[in-house]
Amino acid sequence: MKCQTIIDEKREEEVLIYAQKRSSLVDEIERLVESNNLTLKGTKDDKIIIINPLDVTCFISQNNKVFALIGEEQYKIKERLYQLEEMMDENYIKINQSCLANIKRIDRFSSSLGGAIMVLFDNGYKDYISRRELKKFKERMGL
Repeated sequence: MKCQTIIDEKREEEVLIYAQKRSSLVDEIERLVESNNLTLKGTKDDKIIIINPLDVTCFISQNNKVFALIGEEQYKIKERLYQLEEMMDENYIKINQSCLANIKRIDRFSSSLGGAIMVLFDNGYKDYISRRELKKFKERMGL
């Protein structure tokens, strides 16, 4: 497969894919382009920032507010968790009623004697997978 990049400030950005057949690479390129077009607005301390979903560790719901966790920071966003679940690609999965996790940001899992599975993210945030979401999570992760 050949790749060519043309930088032209006067043209609108676009990505064209010429392929003999659909493949996982084509799907991944499309997903990357689509997710790059999706941006969210987050607020913190009266500042508004643009959030790229690829940077988000997880979205959490606390006290009827939804936050995007990016590194150590929490940014309040206006979308509800169920709306985010519909908007996000296959890299996001609901792990419990109040957390939509970015699979690519999961560092490791830890299980307790009671069978509960804790997800540890790369930024240090921890959350549990609910029993309701466990089967779907295991299927998605290939466990």
